[in-house]
Amino acid sequence: MFVFLSKFLPLWIYPLGIIWLLLVGFLILTLKNRRQQKFRWLVVVVVFLIFILGNRWAPAILTRSLEWRYFPPETLPQNSVVVLLDGGTESQQYPRQIPEPNATGDRIFYTAYLYQQGVAKTILVSGGNIEWQGANAGLPAQDMAYILDLIGIPTDDVIVQDKSRNTAEDARYCAGLLKEMSVDEIILVTSASHMPRSVALFEKQGLTVIPAPTDYRITADNWHALWNPSWQDLVIGLVPNASNLSAVNSVLKEYIGYFVYRIQGWL
Repeated sequence: MFVFLSKFLPLWIYPLGIIWLLLVGFLILTLKNRRQQKFRWLVVVVVFLIFILGNRWAPAILTRSLEWRYFPPETLPQNSVVVLLDGGTESQQYPRQIPEPNATGDRIFYTAYLYQQGVAKTILVSGGNIEWQGANAGLPAQDMAYILDLIGIPTDDVIVQDKSRNTAEDARYCAGLLKEMSVDEIILVTSASHMPRSVALFEKQGLTVIPAPTDYRITADNWHALWNPSWQDLVIGLVPNASNLSAVNSVLKEYIGYFVYRIQGWL
């Protein structure tokens, strides 16, 4: 019981838990107050959205809808060109002493694994800076190349493309380099949720794409446990959590990005 309470009680102390409790409290206190009935529906909508999108199930369903479109192939061709998309690093900024992997840094280590398995002969790292983010935002492609070198990948086998500012430009600039190399088939490494949009963009450039997704949030064991919870998991999972809302943000970013890119004719 102590372990359960240590996980459950802090949820009501975190900002989202406090906000949700206050909103629910407002609805209860104004239940019979006719003067405050007019706009109560707005609070009802907010409480409902926070509950639905902040519990454990809706974000998992949405995330799975993207991540499970592509699974890592059982076999991959040897001596291939692997394109590694940016998003997995934090740049060197004081007091950070070196570029560091972030939450999606799995991309870098999975690419290194593919190199060690003989799948990757050449690694093309892709990702540049957005001007309005400031001069100190760093160049993700160079940061990824630095980390690959740090973990033992020869620099001669790594090509850096650091001009792109989004995934559409990743595909365009990489396709230009690959054309110069007479390469028309690639193994694409990025986060599983980012893979559907990325594959479509690279195929639009005329490339044959073999998806090699990583950074899965929803595994088979996660999915099974989600629908077979203990009572403790059920109670904790129903409480709105900021990390669940963050997962929804990530999924919406991908769907909105796909929609916008389709309108732009990039897909």
